[in-house]
Amino acid sequence: MLLDLLILGLAIALNPLPVTGFVLVLSAPAGIWNGLAFVLAWLACFVGIIAAVLLVTGGQPPPPRSPPSEAALAAKLAIGLALVWYAEHARRRMGTRPKRSGSTSRVDRINPWSAAGLALLLQPWGCVAAGAATVVAADLSHAASYAALFGYCLLATSSLLTMEVYATFAPEAAAERLGNLRAWLEGHKEQAIVAVSLLAGLWLVGRSIYGLTG
Repeated sequence: MLLDLLILGLAIALNPLPVTGFVLVLSAPAGIWNGLAFVLAWLACFVGIIAAVLLVTGGQPPPPRSPPSEAALAAKLAIGLALVWYAEHARRRMGTRPKRSGSTSRVDRINPWSAAGLALLLQPWGCVAAGAATVVAADLSHAASYAALFGYCLLATSSLLTMEVYATFAPEAAAERLGNLRAWLEGHKEQAIVAVSLLAGLWLVGRSIYGLTG
């Protein structure tokens, strides 16, 4: 479970869609407060999903080869295949989408409530769902499981937290570097989406097949 959560947490943290959205939120007026609302909503979503899974399992992992255990592996396999398909679909469409204009003016009117809603909208739900299927194996009778779950939430939010803290304590330097990051993402976002989706998908497919056949 620990290794799976590490890979998924990294895939979520490096996903360019929420990072791009968060950079735009921080760049808008009152960006620090809107960014805080974004981060809190993002974390609340993770904690809520994990709590729901643990409520269902009672904090006890299902026995190996049991129907719930097999169902969790099958779900991760399906998600992995979907991510691989999405990566290939995005690769084929690279460079064909027209550039959108006017997004900056819309983000300039954002408020904390809409920032929180944007955080939920930009969740990479494929990886989040895979994380939920992985949490099924959590055993809350061991402190290591608590540490793994906490680390997963922190890692998945690390890119957002880093930008929020940086913008809070070094606003001028952060504005320049976040502007550079935004410019880089505008030119490389599609490639990053393909890479992150493909790697996460292949990992889930391989681990799930191993668990189902091993």
